[in-house]
This record gives sequence, structure tokens and C-alpha cells, in this order.
Amino acid sequence: MEKFIVHTQAQPLGSNVAESRTVVPASSFGIVLGMAGLGNCWHMAQSYWEVSHWIPDVLCGLTTVIWFALVIGFIYKWFFQKDFALAELNHPVQCCFIGLLPLSTLLVAMWIYAFFPALAVMLIVLSVIGQLGFSMYRFGGMWRGGRRLKDTTAVIYLPSVAGNFVSAIALAGIGYIDFGKLLFGAGLFSWLALESTIINRLLVEDELSPAIRPTLGIQLAPPVVGAVAYLGVSGGEVDLFFFSLMGYGFVQLLFLMRLLPWFWRSGLNPSFWAFSFGITAVTLACMRAGTIAPHSFFASAAPFIFILANVAVIFLFILTAWLLMIGRLFKQQAFAAGT
Repeated sequence: MEKFIVHTQAQPLGSNVAESRTVVPASSFGIVLGMAGLGNCWHMAQSYWEVSHWIPDVLCGLTTVIWFALVIGFIYKWFFQKDFALAELNHPVQCCFIGLLPLSTLLVAMWIYAFFPALAVMLIVLSVIGQLGFSMYRFGGMWRGGRRLKDTTAVIYLPSVAGNFVSAIALAGIGYIDFGKLLFGAGLFSWLALESTIINRLLVEDELSPAIRPTLGIQLAPPVVGAVAYLGVSGGEVDLFFFSLMGYGFVQLLFLMRLLPWFWRSGLNPSFWAFSFGITAVTLACMRAGTIAPHSFFASAAPFIFILANVAVIFLFILTAWLLMIGRLFKQQAFAAGT
């Protein structure tokens, strides 16, 4: 996402020395969200078509390998590139990306659960505690005030909204329905509280800079990830509330599509992974709803959205692999605080 972009002229963060180093930013875990989301869509595709089980398993296995490599890189940064790590933690925008670490771990653990349930349950419990702890530290800390409106972007959803919704999905998946319901409520009302603030910032402040513009793709995620979570904690209710969540999600998707030329001016870079979690979540929600209500709109829309999700994620994966091969994926400078 934001830190994926190759910054050759950015100001240094937390230092007066402008240097470019290979650093694994927290935002790189956005790859895991998109890849895991696509893997889950392929698992659900088995309910629609004759799909070999190896396709989703390979996708989820590859996602797990990527997740593990990024975790190692993230830990390495805290031990050997601590100036970058602390700068990221204290940055008013980039700090929220750290919430992707427990969130991505939850998604990986849900796939592991089928093979190593004890390990998966441990990872899920630790990740839920971790995301709640980080949300308390970072988002709770913001309540002290002093934050500039221009620093409030869709990235702020990650600690308090995305983490709680995905926790609800994971906990429901391993049978902890009541805890899942609690976290669904935490995610829902956190989203509603933040939504108007973010829209207000987009409407009245200066337009987002090209560097962080693609992070607006996160705007699609809350309603559709919330819809997936709602199916999990409600026992699969395709009711008015589910339709409402999906309706708002589809409207967000239309708004983002209208802004594609504006996003494109940021240049082709992996920051567009910010769109992947929302796109795969809306696909998964449609496909799950279609299996529950086979004569609904969602069953008819699922194949078309499934194709869209595959095209988007495969394109992003190829782009990211190419940047990695030419050594430009993690080669970057840090931002100055407040930029």
C-alpha cells in the first residue's frame, strides 16, 4: 500500500539522513489479505463448479509462504532497522498498517485450521488479542486529539474495523460464536463512527497525494468484510441487514471505479493491493450468500464478480513479482512524520 511505492525522493522519517534501504513495511501484509481472500473464493467456488481442491490449496499454501517471509522480514526490521520500525509506528498514517500483521495471521490460521487445528486455534487467539491490543494502543491513543484531518484516510479502518471483523469471521469459524458476535459489533460501530469522518475529509480537505491515493481502495472493505462476518456470526442469514451491507459495498465499488483514472495517475505500483481485500471480500460474500439463497441476486452475480477478483489479484501478483525480481519492491526511503 502506501509504503510499497518506490520513494526515490521522499524525505527521511525519524532521521536527517536520506537513504534508501530494503525494508519490509507493515503495508506489505496487504498482499496476504488479497491472496488469502482469493484462496477463500476458490474454496467457495467448489460449491458452484467442479473445481479441483488443489487450486485453493495451492493459493492458500503460497499465501502462507508469503506471510511467513513477510513476518521474518518484519521481525528483522525491528531488530536491525529499528529506526525505520519506530518511524513507521509513530507515523500518523503508516502506523495503522501494523494492524495488518495480526489480521493477515488470522486469515492464514483459518486455512491452517483444516490441517493443524490446535496450531490454528493458538494463532487465532493470539492474533485476536494482538489486534485488540494494537487497536487499544494506536486507535485508543488517537482519542487524545492533536491529529490533523489530512492524516485521516481509509487506512484508519485497519486497527479498529478490519481487525474486529476478521476476528469475528475467524472465531465463528472455530465455533466461538458469542465472541465472534462481540467483535462483529465492535467492528460495525467502529466503522460507522469513522465513516463520516473519512468522507468529510475526502470532501473538504485537499485531494489525496498520489503516493497515498490508492489506499482509498480500503474504503470498499468495511461493508463487504462486515457482510462476510455477519454470515458467520448469524448462522448464514441472507436478510435485510446483509442486503444493506452489500448494497453499500456495491455503491463504494462504483465510486472507486469512477475514480480509476484519478488513481491511475499514481503510477503502476503494488499500493493497489489496497483494493484486493475488498474485491475478494465482496466476491466471497456474494458466493456464500448464493449458496444459502440460490435464487437470489447474489447467486447470479457471483460468477462475474469471481472473474473480476481473479483478474485483479493475478494482475497485482504479477506486478509485485516483477518488482521483486528487479529489486524495486522494498527499496525505499521513509516518509517524514506527518507527510
